[in-house]
Amino acid sequence: MDLSALELSRLQFGMTALYHFLFVPLTLGLSLIIAIMESVYVMTNKEIWRDMTRFWGILFGINFAMGVATGVPLEFQFGMNWAYYSHYVGDVFGSLLAMEGLIAFFLEATFVGLFFFGWNRLSKLQHLIVTWLVAIGSNLSALWILIANAWMQNPIGSHFNPETMRMEMTSFYDVFFNPVAQSKFVHTVSAGYVTGAIFVMGISAFYMLRGRYMAFAKRSMVVAASFGLASALSVVVLGDESGYTMTEHQKMKIAAIEAMWQTEPAPAGLAIFGWPDVKAQKTYYEIKVPWVLGLIATRSLSQQMPGIQELVRHGKVRIKNGAIAYGALEKLRKNRLDKETWHLFQQHQNDLGYGLLLKKYTAYPQRASIHEIEQAAQDLVPNVFCLFWSFRLMVGFGLYFILFFTIAFILASRDRLEKSRWFQKMAVLSLPFPWIAAELGWIVAEHGRQPWTVDGVLPTFLSATDIQASAVWTTFLAFITFYTVLLIVDLKLMIKYIRLGPVKALGPQSFGRVTDAGL
Repeated sequence: MDLSALELSRLQFGMTALYHFLFVPLTLGLSLIIAIMESVYVMTNKEIWRDMTRFWGILFGINFAMGVATGVPLEFQFGMNWAYYSHYVGDVFGSLLAMEGLIAFFLEATFVGLFFFGWNRLSKLQHLIVTWLVAIGSNLSALWILIANAWMQNPIGSHFNPETMRMEMTSFYDVFFNPVAQSKFVHTVSAGYVTGAIFVMGISAFYMLRGRYMAFAKRSMVVAASFGLASALSVVVLGDESGYTMTEHQKMKIAAIEAMWQTEPAPAGLAIFGWPDVKAQKTYYEIKVPWVLGLIATRSLSQQMPGIQELVRHGKVRIKNGAIAYGALEKLRKNRLDKETWHLFQQHQNDLGYGLLLKKYTAYPQRASIHEIEQAAQDLVPNVFCLFWSFRLMVGFGLYFILFFTIAFILASRDRLEKSRWFQKMAVLSLPFPWIAAELGWIVAEHGRQPWTVDGVLPTFLSATDIQASAVWTTFLAFITFYTVLLIVDLKLMIKYIRLGPVKALGPQSFGRVTDAGL
């Protein structure tokens, strides 16, 4: 495949995924917040809580529609630009996407309609159940997608079948309960809850600064403050768990995140600041906190964390073994009854993916030179500079969210949200931060997996469809145009309804309820 077409395909998928991920976190967060608000309405029978549920529900609906519109083309690309990936791992990955559509998305989409059109047709309890099913559907949708993604990061519960030349699922239980999936799911949905909470806080603070809808804004901020604090703390705690599973299953990724070129004595220190030099394989101006990384990543004082250079050396061994497996597989395709070759293949089968890295440099991996093996081993190192800073910025935002919601919770408990204009301004200015943090997290997770599409199994450069760069340019420009139009429409609709406010959006009958300053 033309390398320019490969890079364009990667850029296109990355761009569409980043666009789509602008909508996913808010859908996750708002769905649960509006379910909490409607639960309070059912318990207290106070109409203002119904108005709050309906207004935030309108913004949720706009975001949900845009999320669907941007999510569907993502799956189209598996057949357009990544056909060999779909062929090679479709038995595993395709089944998980099907489960997401059948179990989660259809549940969510069906009950979204009932949420909007069932207010006067369903009882309070029935409508509350519908709202919670919308929230559950949103989270289940994220669950299946993240299980699929976790399998790409840690492909357990499957094996390569030399008869079909494809990956096949051997244990659905192992795939579903993949430890990477568990930590990734709770970490990602918690980040979505933070996004929803800051969104509600920011918009409510905007109304307070203008002296509008004070009772509505105050109640919304109280809910978001407590919900957001719990979510922000969860993100950090569960992020620690993600780091631990990463150390177990993706050692190169965590070494690159830390720009740890050489193995350090246990327990390793955590780099707070530094300037990685990839060519020199050194990190300048480094500031480290002793022991912290080792304690977080290994949960011990004695276990070493391998550095990038050691992992590259280990990778060379696996590449050589993979080349042997590739050569044996070529022989088996000609003579499947050769028992000696079968035995040789089974000995080195687990390293076959590493042997495929050589396909970038030679058509015959089994005859690869020392230089070609060295080149393939160096490809095992992802973009250290990008990962190092993306991770630190993400963590910085995470710590900021804890501080932000702690202040919000204290002010809410002291009934000072209306009087603290400095905090209201802080909330408005904080609106874009969770989206930036979420995109940075996506970059760390996905870019850190390179050079693999499926870690240790299928290199990225082999996953793409054999097409011309001109064809990719056509779809790339079409997607950019389509997604940009959708983003503009989404922003205009959101801004329109935020400016209208709950009175104009819901009708004049809500005026007294949402403007009364008293709780």
